[in-house]
Amino acid sequence: MSTTDKQEASSKKESKEWVLPKVLTIAGSDSSGGAGIQADLKTFGALHCYGASVLTALTAQNTLGVQGIFEVPAEFVGQQIESVLLDVGADCVKIGMLANREIVKVVVEKLIAFKVQNVVVDPVIISKSGHRLVSNECVEEMARSLFPISTVITPNLPEAKHILNIAGRPLEGEITDIEGMKKAASELKKLGSKYVLVKGGHLPSSMPCIDILFDGTNYTMLESSRIQTKHTHGTGCFYSAVIASKIAMGESMQEAVSFAKTFLLGAIKDSAQRPPIGNGYGPLDHFYLF
Repeated sequence: MSTTDKQEASSKKESKEWVLPKVLTIAGSDSSGGAGIQADLKTFGALHCYGASVLTALTAQNTLGVQGIFEVPAEFVGQQIESVLLDVGADCVKIGMLANREIVKVVVEKLIAFKVQNVVVDPVIISKSGHRLVSNECVEEMARSLFPISTVITPNLPEAKHILNIAGRPLEGEITDIEGMKKAASELKKLGSKYVLVKGGHLPSSMPCIDILFDGTNYTMLESSRIQTKHTHGTGCFYSAVIASKIAMGESMQEAVSFAKTFLLGAIKDSAQRPPIGNGYGPLDHFYLF
């Protein structure tokens, strides 16, 4: 966040007309605080947004891996959504881990019922440590019913490939270059979201970190240097939470994604320079600028 951004945020808060942007996260809990609901709420707060949350699953998790998952009953997930949207409301809804097919169905039903306009979907499938978090049936339901009502989906390369395989649009080979990313983005766009952001953190280490935003016509390439660190636990949650926050503020998709990319790069640089948290894949400091 630049000095100008901070000054603008401060000026808005001092105005009597300032309305705090509201962002609802629907996702799983990370007991270590680096990803999931906890990461989302910290990110919203760092960007001066009001964060509300709906839990879909509780995980016993740390920087070394996921030791257990308890799925919240789908009916109670729906009740949480109703409680928030009937009272607080949301300028944007950010969706992370949806533990099973029934939860996906309930989430879609509620988003439609409440006519939610801005939906950012981070299709969480596998944790940073490699733990599989959701079933193929869940991914299939996301592709069938959630993506068509989404403003943007933000898969990384393994997620993009897996989603397309499950959706019956398999890609040949791995995604290892820009052309492969564009092909994946094009195929994912056919699943119905307004935008697709394919994240290139898993590109070969010799390449810069490239993300591609696709709106069905134009490809926008966002490039940054690659920071050599393993302490990137929760980066996908952070990235999509920043996008959701900026959309809640009324910014365009291109503005939101560009800001999020820069903000994330700063957080990764910070994590590479300080002593790590935990003994595995350490998390980011969501308030690294403060």
